[in-house]
Amino acid sequence: MLEEHDPSRTAGASAPGLLASLVRASRPVSWINTAFPFAAAYLLVTREIDAVLVVGTLFFLIPYNLLMYGINDVFDYESDLANPRKGGIEGDVVRDRAHARRVHRAILWACAVTVLPPFVWLLLQGSIAAGVTLTLVLFGVVAYSAPGLRFKERPFLDSLTSALHFCGPLLYALVVADVPLLDGGAWPVWVAFILWGMASHAFGAVQDVRADREGGIGSVATVIGARATVWFAIALYAASSLVLLALPWPATLAALLPLAYVASVARFTGVTDETCEDANRGWRTFLWLNQPVGFAVTMLVIATWKGWG
Repeated sequence: MLEEHDPSRTAGASAPGLLASLVRASRPVSWINTAFPFAAAYLLVTREIDAVLVVGTLFFLIPYNLLMYGINDVFDYESDLANPRKGGIEGDVVRDRAHARRVHRAILWACAVTVLPPFVWLLLQGSIAAGVTLTLVLFGVVAYSAPGLRFKERPFLDSLTSALHFCGPLLYALVVADVPLLDGGAWPVWVAFILWGMASHAFGAVQDVRADREGGIGSVATVIGARATVWFAIALYAASSLVLLALPWPATLAALLPLAYVASVARFTGVTDETCEDANRGWRTFLWLNQPVGFAVTMLVIATWKGWG
């Protein structure tokens, strides 16, 4: 039976309202986290501003984040409704179901319209390896949330896939710029980045252990428990620090940066499944810690860069 239309329920679904919902779904606070790795790596390797740099940076700034977070909002809607943490900076949740259906349709259409054209254009640039890399990066973004794949519910694969969401733009920049990934100046950076990303995802999952279990959603944290996941995250952060020691001096100083996350997460080694929500304080610390650490990375790169490849 068709639901009777109630104008009051969709008043907020005007064009400006839908646009605002799309922006919130793309998580503006995270735009820089994907655009910067691509732009910095590509610019510092090629040392020129060209169409690939411009299109790639804009692509990884907004469309990529809309695809990543938007489809997650669409397919995780029911569980997000039941999660008190969701809303605002940590994920927009439209409480009115009728409005939510319209917003979700808009998200899926916006993803297609904003992602496909630059994706196809970028596929025509660079080598076959670059095209394959970009395709795999986008596949991982979709597979993380899409029904039938749901990598986010496959323990440990969830953390790896999430890490590749953020390391993927960097990897693509290196490949499209013809830098060998096993180059001595390149591999410590992207390996450490992946380890850092896995640690960050795992720790982020701790706060949702109870909510995810109640919603029937699996994660690395629901499988090994909150406390073990905190230690898992600490080990991965420490490993990323060790990997960065392989860089030549003074780039080796980058090894100090993951230790800030170790110190932050170590505060929660006593968390249990019953008190998992306490880890949200650490997650909020993580969000602001990214800003000074990102600034430090930028300054270090500028001061030490000699080029890869």
